[in-house]
Amino acid sequence: MISATRLEAAAAAVTVLSNSTVVTDWSLRYFGPWWNAMSVDAASVCAGAAVLADVNADGYEEITRLVHDGRTTEEVDYAKHPLLVARDGEDIIATSPEEGIAYRSTPSSDRLVLAGTHAQPLALAAARLAREAIRGQLLRDGWAVLHSSAVVRPDGGTLLTFGDKGAGKTTTALLLASNGWQLLANDRVLVRPTGERDVEVVPWPSAAALGLGLLHSLGWDDKAREHLRSGGSFHPTQHDSVTEALLAGDHTPLWENARRERKVQVFPDQFPDVFGVPLATGGRAAGLLFPQIDADAAPDVVDGARTLGEGDFMSGATEDRYPDIFGQAQGVDGGGRESARAEVAARLAGLPHRAARLNHDIQASAAVLTKVADAV
Repeated sequence: MISATRLEAAAAAVTVLSNSTVVTDWSLRYFGPWWNAMSVDAASVCAGAAVLADVNADGYEEITRLVHDGRTTEEVDYAKHPLLVARDGEDIIATSPEEGIAYRSTPSSDRLVLAGTHAQPLALAAARLAREAIRGQLLRDGWAVLHSSAVVRPDGGTLLTFGDKGAGKTTTALLLASNGWQLLANDRVLVRPTGERDVEVVPWPSAAALGLGLLHSLGWDDKAREHLRSGGSFHPTQHDSVTEALLAGDHTPLWENARRERKVQVFPDQFPDVFGVPLATGGRAAGLLFPQIDADAAPDVVDGARTLGEGDFMSGATEDRYPDIFGQAQGVDGGGRESARAEVAARLAGLPHRAARLNHDIQASAAVLTKVADAV
């Protein structure tokens, strides 16, 4: 029995089909709140972009043998796993022995075939590539990708928040989403020029990484603990030590190799369902915010000369976890065409720019952000 989940974002669409409902249910859950995911009749899917992901050990072995059949191969790191990539005519074929997944991509038809030995890793891989299929279509249609969090007010006006790692992009979005705005994205958004002056914004669905300290400061740790104790779980990439800390009521930050913090990994649908944060499915840019966290200073609106830079756009060079090895963007850079990025940058330059200093006093920081946001 084949099941199917269809995803839609702006004018882009892709259907995930599988002989395992684990695969299609995963995409339905992961993208549902933001990309209009819905179950559809598999028999009705006869055209358009598709990711066909079956639990099929024989299919995995067949493609893997082709990859190793004297072809020129390249080993790349994809989603933290080594992937061996080759060509079979116009198709791109690849195998990931660690995951037990093999791939065949036909970029000219927007079709991707995956064969896996186990349902759960196959579900994650199919969702990744369905998301990349949507992005590829949007990039080819004149969209670009910004490294930004985003919140939307009731009239559709969208506040885009920029900054380097640790500047407070996610914190800003979650504080505003807890104070009357809707959460559109926690780390990146898709944008394109529309009309004479507007910039349309749609979300880029992804799990959100929230530090234990931030979760506690937001008052969400009790909700997370209740969710776990009632039999719920968070994203499977969450480290067991984080789950144990949540259950124990310990919000002391956990570190991996003294450099990378282990965080709570939240599914998109858990923002409204577990934490009561409303989600938005689109908006139009209304202003830019540049926060900076300074633990030793009081939160305040500050003067800032920061403007949008090249580093605020994603690109093929910065997309190191999910490079477009399967040709889904068909040659368009991972951050969008240069002309699209330039036009987006020019339009955003004409919108209000604000800067804010935040600290670990969540109530005071939220008050400052609300003041800034309401003025945009």
